[in-house]
Amino acid sequence: MTATWFSAPAPVTRRVRAFFAPVNRTAQTPVLFDPSEQGRFSFDTPPAPWISLGWVQDFVRKAASKSAPLMTGIPAAPLEQVRETLEAQVSLQFLSWTKLTMGLATGSQHMNVLAPASGATAAADGAQAAAAVTPQSGSTSTSIPLATADAAKFAAGAIVAVDVDYTGQTGYVGTPVAGAYVRQALTDVDYVRRITFNVALVSQSTGTGLTLAAPLPGGAPAAGAKVQAVTGFVDREGGSFYQEWSALFVMEGSQGERIFFHYPRLQTMTGAEEAISPLNQKNQSGQSRVLLKGQFLALPVTDPLDGERVVCYRSFLPAANALV
Repeated sequence: MTATWFSAPAPVTRRVRAFFAPVNRTAQTPVLFDPSEQGRFSFDTPPAPWISLGWVQDFVRKAASKSAPLMTGIPAAPLEQVRETLEAQVSLQFLSWTKLTMGLATGSQHMNVLAPASGATAAADGAQAAAAVTPQSGSTSTSIPLATADAAKFAAGAIVAVDVDYTGQTGYVGTPVAGAYVRQALTDVDYVRRITFNVALVSQSTGTGLTLAAPLPGGAPAAGAKVQAVTGFVDREGGSFYQEWSALFVMEGSQGERIFFHYPRLQTMTGAEEAISPLNQKNQSGQSRVLLKGQFLALPVTDPLDGERVVCYRSFLPAANALV
């Protein structure tokens, strides 16, 4: 059979898929994407530790780097160009409200609202929480064995946070995603579970434990981790902590070609902001969809290939049989 070669037109795409992965803040190690080995992954099952956030809209990337001429001679004339500053920005709108999209669209800590203890004093970011329970041995990312009395505290449809007790540690806290930076010791034993991204929905609760609807982002619970019920999420305008994640944005063309934008380090650069999108464009005062707006600053990494500092990698995988 003779292959048919063709000159590919500009890619035709519908929307942009977004995938994020946690940066190791303590070691300052981002998550890398290798297009040679991972470029054809299924969007429904991205390679670990990438987490799919589905489709996004109004995806805009802006190169803000500045170049300047290097002058020489009398009279001065440009000899060559040098890069004066290195900067890039990304903005988008998330089409769903989840723990992760809210956290990404927030300039500071994003917290879980833990189920309150009986008679607890009200607080803006959640009252004192009901006591956490300890998983039994054999826990996995999707199954948490519990004592019968502890399992009875959770029902199908509940949200749970799974992380360690706070014991006075400072620096980045949260397993495995750093959800906050603690400068001085606190007194809330549940603080790590308040800021952890290791949350999941309970799909089934039995007398022996919990089955989760999706794997915990951090995998199997860490040693010493405990489980607490979550009733919602809360974030604050202000604060000194900045979210930082690795990001991968994918455009897939109608011929099967793919365009990747890989940002090893993105930090949220604005506070929480929403976008209002009317469901009926002819009736602007009718029902509207509330979308989360995200704006990010790309931070540089050093490419070990040649020591250059870069903020983004753009990759293109051509369609099959397309001329190059």
